[in-house]
Amino acid sequence: MNQVHRYADGELIPGEAPLVQEFPLVLRVNDRELVTLIASPHDLRFLVAGFLRVQGFVAAPEDFLILSVCNDYGIANVRIRGEIPADLKPVLTSGCGTGITFSLPGAETLEDRWSDSPPVPAAAVFELMKRLALLSEKYSKHGGVHSAAVGDCEGRLLLHAEDIGRHNTVDRLAGEALLRGVPLEGTLLVSSGRVSAEMAAKAATLGVRLIASRTSPTDMAVTICQKAGIVLIGYLKVGKFTVYAHPEQLLVPHA
Repeated sequence: MNQVHRYADGELIPGEAPLVQEFPLVLRVNDRELVTLIASPHDLRFLVAGFLRVQGFVAAPEDFLILSVCNDYGIANVRIRGEIPADLKPVLTSGCGTGITFSLPGAETLEDRWSDSPPVPAAAVFELMKRLALLSEKYSKHGGVHSAAVGDCEGRLLLHAEDIGRHNTVDRLAGEALLRGVPLEGTLLVSSGRVSAEMAAKAATLGVRLIASRTSPTDMAVTICQKAGIVLIGYLKVGKFTVYAHPEQLLVPHA
């Protein structure tokens, strides 16, 4: 707990409050320092595995020869079967604290995979967001942390993640799904934070067919979802939401 002063009724009152933890993790892959991830300090193996998965460096658990995280020194040592490209160009994204990615697909690389699929029931989206809110209230001791979850079209929640960075929550979900053998193709992603281009691109890579957020998407995220056939929902509240991409892929009850 940290000493704070709260202002109320014209005076400052001393007290205590928890702080969100930021943890810098140096990621070394095949003896090469690749990037420093700024994240929450829990379940870092999932974060590392997911980051490498969505970058396209690994595709299966057996692609990892070594996956070791040392929390004491803030270093993750990884050895994978393939080689890391020598000419990687990092892209600073709009994630909290500025996220980093090495691959952000252009519109020409995206294709609509869901045009012939049955529509997604809106009831499932509401149910998943409700479950996400309940889990966030259960595990969070303070604010300042983003949460995300993936579920199916029946509204069943499959995986849940929390982190200081909203982009990190998607990496965590991707990593846990990879290491636990949970398929993400056709799943629904719900998030507490803004949907950025990076998040939309990662969702497209993972085969997610719907993204829903309590807040807004960016214009680039809308473009990516339109091209990839992903339903994109923002400002989801009780009984209300705004659809930014592919409303025809939603099954909504009629009055």
